[in-house]
Amino acid sequence: MVEEPLSEWAERRDSKIGRLRAVPIVSGNSPKGSHVSPDAPRAIERWNGHAWEPYGFATSLAETKRILFPEANKLAAGSPGLAGQPLAPGRGRHRKP
Repeated sequence: MVEEPLSEWAERRDSKIGRLRAVPIVSGNSPKGSHVSPDAPRAIERWNGHAWEPYGFATSLAETKRILFPEANKLAAGSPGLAGQPLAPGRGRHRKP
């Protein structure tokens, strides 16, 4: 078995510090997937290197996505679309010559 150097392990562990996650606040044994109750409030938690700590609160899935993925909001507002015009004339893989 090849052991990983301690410096590489520490670098990999430290790269995860500051990562956010959302945990639905629902009754039951454990949190469910986001699609199960999109209107349920969620606790936003931040990884501090040792444990998840409270960071914020969101009232719905839409608000949670705005907090967790701010770069996706910038792309959606700044560009008309990534696909452009998929049916425009031109050479494509599935078009006849």
